[in-house]
Amino acid sequence: MFAVMKTGGKQYKVQAGDRLRVEKLAAEAGETVQFNDILMLGGECATVGAPLVSGAAVQALVVDQVKGEKLIHFVKRRRKHSSKRKKGHRQQLTLIEITEVLEKGAEKSGVKAAMGAGSAVATDAAPAKAAAKPKKAKAEKPAAEAAPAPAAEAGADDLKQLSGVGPALEKKLHAAGVTSFAQIAAWGADEIAEFDEKLSFKGRIEREGWVDQAKKIVEG
Repeated sequence: MFAVMKTGGKQYKVQAGDRLRVEKLAAEAGETVQFNDILMLGGECATVGAPLVSGAAVQALVVDQVKGEKLIHFVKRRRKHSSKRKKGHRQQLTLIEITEVLEKGAEKSGVKAAMGAGSAVATDAAPAKAAAKPKKAKAEKPAAEAAPAPAAEAGADDLKQLSGVGPALEKKLHAAGVTSFAQIAAWGADEIAEFDEKLSFKGRIEREGWVDQAKKIVEG
């Protein structure tokens, strides 16, 4: 009796006593494994699976973990400054010997199912990941309080009452030593010209009428 089984993305026609190399299995030498993906059973009466034959299996003894023939991969690119690349590769394989072909009762045999090395790693990693301790939730940081507005210079008038003066301009005036409406109200032509030049106001003092506004504020 023979069977057509599938493993590692390939199909193999096997019978008891056959030795063959298949894609690497997660098993040690000397172990017995069972292939449950059976596509067909042949003999006196052939059975074709739909797509697999229910209850059928192939058991095999793992003889050794081996490597396939060395394959050379050579790439040469035309018109790419003579670019070329050469590398070798040896596929990881498992040498097995078929011991028995089962027509039925595969689920009750108790033999370890054959699994690819990649599938075994993924299966082992899943429980380990689930067992990992859950990360502690990060404590939410309290919302940052709004930074308080910079306090006006001690004893200074609120120069923002003048037309066209905002926080930035008021800061410039304070830096230049102007902190009160009385100072501005006392400005003459020379002082106006001096501060126009010093603070790059470009005629704003006269245009906005700061001196007159300051005088009205001072008077009451």
